Amino acid sequence: MAKTTHADRLLDYFKEYGKITSLQAIQDLGNTRISATIHTLRKREGYAIYTNMIEVPNRFGETTQIAQYTIEKNPLTGELIKYNF
Repeated sequence: MAKTTHADRLLDYFKEYGKITSLQAIQDLGNTRISATIHTLRKREGYAIYTNMIEVPNRFGETTQIAQYTIEKNPLTGELIKYNF
Protein backbone atom coordinates (compact mmCIF):
# COMPACT_ATOMS: atom_id res chain seq x y z
CA MET A 1 0.00 0.00 0.00
CA ALA A 2 1.36 3.43 -0.96
CA LYS A 3 2.05 5.96 1.75
CA THR A 4 -0.24 9.02 1.75
CA THR A 5 1.81 12.19 1.30
CA HIS A 6 1.23 15.69 2.66
CA ALA A 7 0.35 16.74 -0.89
CA ASP A 8 -2.29 13.98 -1.19
CA ARG A 9 -3.84 14.93 2.14
CA LEU A 10 -3.87 18.62 1.21
CA LEU A 11 -5.52 17.97 -2.16
CA ASP A 12 -8.23 15.91 -0.40
CA TYR A 13 -8.72 18.77 2.07
CA PHE A 14 -9.01 21.29 -0.78
CA LYS A 15 -11.60 19.07 -2.50
CA GLU A 16 -13.73 19.03 0.63
CA TYR A 17 -13.22 22.55 2.05
CA GLY A 18 -11.66 24.67 -0.75
CA LYS A 19 -9.35 26.64 1.54
CA ILE A 20 -6.89 26.19 4.41
CA THR A 21 -4.66 28.16 6.79
CA SER A 22 -1.41 27.00 8.36
CA LEU A 23 -3.12 26.41 11.73
CA GLN A 24 -5.78 24.25 10.06
CA ALA A 25 -3.03 22.32 8.26
CA ILE A 26 -1.29 21.60 11.56
CA GLN A 27 -4.48 20.65 13.40
CA ASP A 28 -6.28 18.73 10.65
CA LEU A 29 -3.46 17.31 8.52
CA GLY A 30 -0.41 17.22 10.81
CA ASN A 31 1.46 19.34 8.24
CA THR A 32 3.69 21.93 9.89
CA ARG A 33 5.20 23.08 6.58
CA ILE A 34 2.11 23.89 4.53
CA SER A 35 3.95 26.53 2.48
CA ALA A 36 6.40 23.88 1.25
CA THR A 37 3.54 21.58 0.25
CA ILE A 38 1.77 24.47 -1.51
CA HIS A 39 4.99 25.30 -3.37
CA THR A 40 5.30 21.70 -4.57
CA LEU A 41 1.70 21.57 -5.74
CA ARG A 42 2.03 24.89 -7.58
CA LYS A 43 5.43 24.45 -9.20
CA ARG A 44 5.74 20.72 -9.79
CA GLU A 45 2.11 19.72 -10.21
CA GLY A 46 0.67 22.93 -11.74
CA TYR A 47 -2.30 23.45 -9.41
CA ALA A 48 -3.90 26.91 -9.33
CA ILE A 49 -3.46 27.74 -5.62
CA TYR A 50 -3.81 31.34 -4.44
CA THR A 51 -2.69 33.07 -1.26
CA ASN A 52 -5.02 35.56 0.42
CA MET A 53 -3.97 37.47 3.50
CA ILE A 54 -6.78 37.54 6.07
CA GLU A 55 -7.04 39.27 9.44
CA VAL A 56 -7.59 37.19 12.56
CA PRO A 57 -7.37 37.92 16.29
CA ASN A 58 -4.27 36.68 18.10
CA ARG A 59 -4.16 35.44 21.69
CA PHE A 60 -3.56 39.00 22.95
CA GLY A 61 -6.77 40.30 21.37
CA GLU A 62 -4.90 42.13 18.63
CA THR A 63 -5.45 41.71 14.90
CA THR A 64 -2.83 39.98 12.80
CA GLN A 65 -2.65 38.76 9.22
CA ILE A 66 -2.22 35.14 8.16
CA ALA A 67 -2.14 33.38 4.81
CA GLN A 68 -5.22 31.52 3.68
CA TYR A 69 -4.70 29.27 0.67
CA THR A 70 -7.48 28.61 -1.83
CA ILE A 71 -7.52 26.41 -4.90
CA GLU A 72 -9.27 26.98 -8.18
CA LYS A 73 -12.04 24.51 -8.91
CA ASN A 74 -14.13 23.83 -11.98
CA PRO A 75 -17.51 25.39 -11.06
CA LEU A 76 -19.47 22.64 -12.83
CA THR A 77 -17.59 19.51 -11.78
CA GLY A 78 -15.79 20.62 -8.62
CA GLU A 79 -12.52 19.20 -10.00
CA LEU A 80 -9.31 20.95 -8.97
CA ILE A 81 -7.80 22.96 -11.82
CA LYS A 82 -4.28 22.22 -12.99
CA TYR A 83 -2.27 24.35 -15.39
CA ASN A 84 0.32 22.60 -17.52
CA PHE A 85 3.12 25.03 -18.27
